[in-house]
Amino acid sequence: MARVRVLPESARSPGRRETESALSLADRMPHLVLESRRVAANLAHGIHGRRRAGTGETFWQFRPFVAGEAAQRVDWRRSARDDRLYVREREWETAQTVWFWIDRSASMGYVSELAQAPKIERAIVLGLALADTFVEAGERVGMLGLMPPRATRRIAETMAQTLVTDRFSLEEDLPPQAPVAPQHEAVLISDFLSPLHDVTAMVEGISSRGARGHLVMIVDPVEETFPFQGQAVLHDLEDGLSLRIGDAVSWGRAYRLRIEEHREALQQLARRRGWTLTIHRTDRPASEAALRIMTLVSTARGTGPGGR
Repeated sequence: MARVRVLPESARSPGRRETESALSLADRMPHLVLESRRVAANLAHGIHGRRRAGTGETFWQFRPFVAGEAAQRVDWRRSARDDRLYVREREWETAQTVWFWIDRSASMGYVSELAQAPKIERAIVLGLALADTFVEAGERVGMLGLMPPRATRRIAETMAQTLVTDRFSLEEDLPPQAPVAPQHEAVLISDFLSPLHDVTAMVEGISSRGARGHLVMIVDPVEETFPFQGQAVLHDLEDGLSLRIGDAVSWGRAYRLRIEEHREALQQLARRRGWTLTIHRTDRPASEAALRIMTLVSTARGTGPGGR
């Protein structure tokens, strides 16, 4: 029977090891994404193919003036350097800000000997790695209720420091009711073991203004299989309750059925709101979930192949 344990509150904040693991994963992400996109031939620049001419404010490049264009588009200072007329192009900046939320409540401290890492460590590594990858691709990243959108190249360290100094979120298993602008995206990383009506209210609150979202469900393998026998004591890590049961095998059958029903309801919720649901087991590499999420984000923006 697999041994399980629960990490203390002090272990539910990112330390040097989690931050370094996230940056290491982020370093590998471009290669993983490129390998995936090579099949679909849809990736041109970075993760989302953002860098192209558009209506933004950031200078991108000069290009030769084309007959028929409005004369006010000519950059006369640049054109004065030689005998050609040039237009100052700006970078297309309609790619959305990405908002993250990482569940650090008590249930995320659960870990069995079958897992590669505790749920909270995997959630933090995934969140920081994805944020680093988004920023590298030219996106802005914020944290719901904690940090405004930023595009710093030290985004992983900045987010880690924000989490370390935030103690309130250690008691919350769902994100705050923070406004998310239309066309922005939310990446929510949790075990989503909260009551379905609470998760539904949260998703509908974020998506009501037109924001897209991605639910990343972190699962320990023991939470899926419930491999216990005989008498057992079940502990509610959020409320501190305990329940002694006499036949763990019978409980296991009922438990697995309820877990399946809960996940199906989450999948229907995500599909109904145009969101995605990713289920990631902690006995699998973090890179698998990271690549899938990047694929789903690109697909949601119409820049990549579909995936479930």
